[in-house]
Amino acid sequence: MNILTMDTSNQLLGVAIVKDGVTLGEHVMHGHRDHSVRLLPAIEQLMKETKTTPADLDRIVVGQGPGSYTGVRISMATAKTMAWALGIEVIGVSSLEGLAHQGELFSGHVCPFFDARRGQVYTALYASNNASLEQVQEAVNPLFSDWLEQLRTRDEKILFLSPDIEMYRSMITEMLGEQAVIPEGALHYARPSVLAQIGAVKKTDDVHQIVPNYVRMTEAESNWLKQQEQHK
Repeated sequence: MNILTMDTSNQLLGVAIVKDGVTLGEHVMHGHRDHSVRLLPAIEQLMKETKTTPADLDRIVVGQGPGSYTGVRISMATAKTMAWALGIEVIGVSSLEGLAHQGELFSGHVCPFFDARRGQVYTALYASNNASLEQVQEAVNPLFSDWLEQLRTRDEKILFLSPDIEMYRSMITEMLGEQAVIPEGALHYARPSVLAQIGAVKKTDDVHQIVPNYVRMTEAESNWLKQQEQHK
């Protein structure tokens, strides 16, 4: 099976082509402000480098969010359009799940998160046993301080993974102390080839029904609801 993966849900733009479980090529670039102009050229370049044609593709896997509203929409719209035009399968994978798999060799709980501004984060919780991950808390959008209070009650080491780790490192260590495990470097960034591996075994989505997982309402939706309440 030939899989094209794309993810622009957060700071990194990532694309990968995986054939029968083997990563043929992977491009990762930083700078989410340029995702809208970089994604298609990145896909085209990678397909040239791996000698992959559109007709070779069997499935498209896309980072479904949560994350940047605009970023999630960029890759989602691109994936849906390509899948529909090529008549192939499309699968959405949680961006948090993709990041959590960076810690799948850890023994304990894995907490991936993304900054959501105003002290809030997008996060979830997974249990890792050195071989597989199991989600034990679905994606939520709490104040990070409240989330850490909940995690502190768990009598187990917790691995924190996030491209925004430096924004919250001191809060994590102050509240959880030695219970918190914070690795260095590249583990804080999800790889598109990992998303492909996750998506390879997931049930396909309807190309017309798959939507971003924002976890919380967009600002436009929130403002619209407030307007409706005012007019009642």
